[in-house]
Amino acid sequence: MRDDFTEILRLVRPRARVLDVGCGEGELLELLTREKAIDGQGLELSGDGVAACLARGLAVVQGDADRDLDHFPTRAFDYAILSKTLQQVRDPRHVLRELLRIADRAVVSFPNFGHWRVRWSLLATGRMPTTKALPEPWWSTPNIHLCTLRDFTVLCDQLGLRMEACAALVPGKPARAIDPARGLENWRAETALFLLSRKAEPAPAPTPPPGGLFD
Repeated sequence: MRDDFTEILRLVRPRARVLDVGCGEGELLELLTREKAIDGQGLELSGDGVAACLARGLAVVQGDADRDLDHFPTRAFDYAILSKTLQQVRDPRHVLRELLRIADRAVVSFPNFGHWRVRWSLLATGRMPTTKALPEPWWSTPNIHLCTLRDFTVLCDQLGLRMEACAALVPGKPARAIDPARGLENWRAETALFLLSRKAEPAPAPTPPPGGLFD
């Protein structure tokens, strides 16, 4: 099982409404359906991925996260999942806003370009790094918007998103809960996973009573 799937399975509550964006061949949707009895849907760009999902009996449509999330109704889901796909979209800001428009919570995981192995590889070789989390060479990778843990937390602040939980993931090891604001974690986390929600809207100002202040 992929490292982030175990943590996503732990976070999603049973029988929730879930949208998996960039669901690939449906492994995560199938896992959540089997283990958590979710009401799941998928959005996948690849025709081969959609065909594989349909062969598994999953409800998946072909579409592009950058354009087609706009067509989903507001708050139609409990969770929207973007698993190791954020770095492949053209407009991460728009996609994150849409995830938390159509769902109460978003689960987002991505490879951390600030990890020490990435930094060391770039320093030692002068070439774009390849690691376990970033295995493709620069000329064939689908990643177009790589970011660090710090970059992502700054973007969440700018978008007014609440970071309810964060975990660092390393293949073959249990997820480790972290405080993403700690600078050291930007070096240590090979892959990061966030549970996000919207910040509460400010309460409206109370209506003043009729009459003057001393009436």
